[in-house]
Amino acid sequence: MPAPPAVGQRTAWVDVPGDVRRGIEDVLGAPVIHAESQSGGFSPGTADRVRTSTGRRAFVKAVSPDQNPDSPEIHRREADYLAVLPASSRLPKLIGRYDDGYWIAMVMEEIDGECPPVPWSGAQVETAMETLAALAADLTPNPLPGLEPISEGFSPLFAGWRRLKDDPPTDLDPWIAARLDDLIELSESTLPRIDGDTVVHCDVRADNLLVRADGSMVVVDWPWALSGADWLDRFMLLINIDLYGGHDVEDLVARHLTHVDPDLITGTLAGLCAFFVDSARQPPAPGLPTLREFQRAQGDSTLAWLRRRLTGDRGV
Repeated sequence: MPAPPAVGQRTAWVDVPGDVRRGIEDVLGAPVIHAESQSGGFSPGTADRVRTSTGRRAFVKAVSPDQNPDSPEIHRREADYLAVLPASSRLPKLIGRYDDGYWIAMVMEEIDGECPPVPWSGAQVETAMETLAALAADLTPNPLPGLEPISEGFSPLFAGWRRLKDDPPTDLDPWIAARLDDLIELSESTLPRIDGDTVVHCDVRADNLLVRADGSMVVVDWPWALSGADWLDRFMLLINIDLYGGHDVEDLVARHLTHVDPDLITGTLAGLCAFFVDSARQPPAPGLPTLREFQRAQGDSTLAWLRRRLTGDRGV
């Protein structure tokens, strides 16, 4: 079965309250005369490429608690980060924001590009890995004061194995059930070893990358940034590549992460697998109708990869 698309339940531009749209237009300096909704990603609010009466183009994301109770704070956090991150051709530029305490909108430069198609092509895998390596260098040392370390931010994610042990579902994979104590130890002992002084995106997927006409890439959607090791975003990209198939991720690890302790690769994979497997069994998230299905597919693919690493069987 093909992996599900990473898509949310979008709000149309015309359904945004008039005073919010006028506030966004104040940021842009002119009325919006055209808006084109973008489907990729899980945000339940708006995601529109807009054009104003003066010809100015921008990308706007807007949301309120009506779409999802957590999304406004997620947007505010991302806007705070983008306001401080250094200028880079690999990052979106924040033009401004509108925030009335209920609706929050980010107004960003429009990036003339499209998400890389999946399954991933070999050429775009290479470009993405090079982009992430260069961006990690741009974002080291960490320029965001007070950014939470990944050992803290990922602690609830990596604790998924403990939650599965405390409240096992009836359909828990027998391979997992027989190894829960080992998986808990592997994941939790890895956490303090993946801290670092790089801003890590933490959610690198095809739908969070845009490819320009010249082939260069921009990494978008930054609300989950943490401070961690400089190789982590490249590793998380490999999870997305493996999800859609067509590549031997161990060959990619050998070529692009050869400097990383293999135990850290395995432990990080185990921790993220815990998050996906545990999250997929949770109730549906408001405004995010495909999220659990996507997490279930990620759980399946990361579990298969983890089993290969722990058993040494690359033929599975």
